[in-house]
Amino acid sequence: MPPAFKTAAVVGKSDAASLPDTLEQLVALLRRHGLAILMDPLTAGASRGTPDATVELDDLAGRADLAIVVGGDGTLLSCARLMGERGVPLVGVNLGRLGFLTDVPADSLEAAVGSILAGDFNAEQRTLLAGSVRRGRDTLFSAFAMNDVVVSRGATGSMIEFAVTVDGEFIYTLRADGLIVSTPTGSTAYALSAGGPILHPALSAIALVPISPHTLSNRPVAIRSSSRVEITLVRGVEARANFDVQEYWQLEPGDVVAVSAAPRPVTILHPRGYRYFAMLRQKLRWTERTS
Repeated sequence: MPPAFKTAAVVGKSDAASLPDTLEQLVALLRRHGLAILMDPLTAGASRGTPDATVELDDLAGRADLAIVVGGDGTLLSCARLMGERGVPLVGVNLGRLGFLTDVPADSLEAAVGSILAGDFNAEQRTLLAGSVRRGRDTLFSAFAMNDVVVSRGATGSMIEFAVTVDGEFIYTLRADGLIVSTPTGSTAYALSAGGPILHPALSAIALVPISPHTLSNRPVAIRSSSRVEITLVRGVEARANFDVQEYWQLEPGDVVAVSAAPRPVTILHPRGYRYFAMLRQKLRWTERTS
């Protein structure tokens, strides 16, 4: 059977000590499967193998039909925000700690990535958020987020106050440290630590999770992923909108943070046998017993 992919973009976490060894193994595997290899300059600098071309990170999505991320979940998040818009699927090789998204262990790279390159994989669609900051009629900033868009108080400020609407319907005005608008992917990240629900990736849903609300009756709410959420800052010092902890924008009273699902989801490829709840049991240590 011919390979399912022709050109792979390889993106690595440049400060991982094991990155050169893992890249060397991955490059050899890609060569055996006949794929052309592209790397961003930082990854190429850490690689012992020579890619077919070195391409700026922002331009990789336009030249590859597969992205292989070697690192942790943060590395995959930053890459997914670039690849998702072009529909380039991603594979995550874990060099980090938890690895909710980078689910291929580095020591299983040969078998797991090899099967994916041969076309034997499970493809999973993950919701991508499109967020923007509006001041009056002007859109000041826009970005994608795979985990969450967070409106929060500044490091030295007190609680902020903001009004929330969903599809134009007023929901509440809330005093809190902030609000997390989370995808199912992000439901095991910041939203989980703030008391939000775990949403299965197959759900077409978004979670609104208050951060330390002043009124304890303000609880997390799950809404359909086709909804448009708007958060208007009423008052607050140094408040900001944060997108996957990758980009942020400083807010002023009256600014509106709009969040909705992006037109195109992110596609993640898993080896056969991947199970979401098995991953949760391992990462969240649900099977551990206390003595």
